[in-house]
Amino acid sequence: MTGDDSSMTPAPPSATTRDKAGSGRLVWAAIAVTVVLWASAFVGIRAAAADYSPGALTLGRIAVGTLTLALMLPATRALGRRRSTPQAAAPGTRFPRGRLLALILIWGVAWFGAYNVALNAAEQHIDAGTAALLVNLAPMIVAVLAGLFLGEGFPRRLITGMFIALIGVLFIAVSTSTGKFDSLGVILGLVAAVLYGSAATLQKSLLRQVDAPTMTWIGCLAGTIACLPFTPQLLQALGSAPLSSTLAVVYLGIFPTAIAFTTWGYVLSRSSAGRTAASTYAVPAVVVLLSWLLLGEVPPAAALFGGALALAGVAVATLRWRRRS
Repeated sequence: MTGDDSSMTPAPPSATTRDKAGSGRLVWAAIAVTVVLWASAFVGIRAAAADYSPGALTLGRIAVGTLTLALMLPATRALGRRRSTPQAAAPGTRFPRGRLLALILIWGVAWFGAYNVALNAAEQHIDAGTAALLVNLAPMIVAVLAGLFLGEGFPRRLITGMFIALIGVLFIAVSTSTGKFDSLGVILGLVAAVLYGSAATLQKSLLRQVDAPTMTWIGCLAGTIACLPFTPQLLQALGSAPLSSTLAVVYLGIFPTAIAFTTWGYVLSRSSAGRTAASTYAVPAVVVLLSWLLLGEVPPAAALFGGALALAGVAVATLRWRRRS
């Protein structure tokens, strides 16, 4: 074999190429974890709603979440530093101060506190699937705010995919399992969507200055402190609620709060706010399936068709970003 022949041998992938491929797989794994756990939260809220008031459920959930996040913090911060790349360098890990800390506290109170109270109150009036559909109007809000204030623009594929998903959402909205319309529940669900969209956009801008695990823990702690006035309601519920409802609160704190918000922050720090939020359009379809299996809410055929459309919209909105990763 000559020297010229050996030059034809393909070069092995570089370390940078392998790192990018591994990072891409981790991002998609984090998206999947976030979608499944956030979907399960809607079902968990319905499971505890009969025994825990909206405020008590919020405080119990985020108090457990804050403790879990504190235990996870050393490992998640170390993982974030190890997985960062020159294209997505980890922000400084010093404890935030001044204006940055104030904005994180506002973000935490809005998302972990106000959002959860609004969502829990909404699910006192409407079923889990309908609540998920209303809340998942938030990616539209995120896309608009990110395009206006974060300089992410309005890519055609993103907007097209979101419109396809929105059509799917509308199909499910008019074919809920209960067939009932509750105006207060719908209003509360829309309030939750606005809080979610606004908080996600603010979070994306703040992640340029603080690492995601630290921000998530501080935000959850701020929400917990803001919800302390609900302590008497929580203590009363703990004394009278069945074990199954209390375990649902603990589950909500550990998995959809601590773990899913950590994976959400990981993805958001490595992608645009609009595309990350668009991926959560898969949540309503998963909620419909889980509520069917666990709550006995059997979705009609139109709801299943809407769920398929929502998933198709996610694929359209995120396909181009996946190729870049």
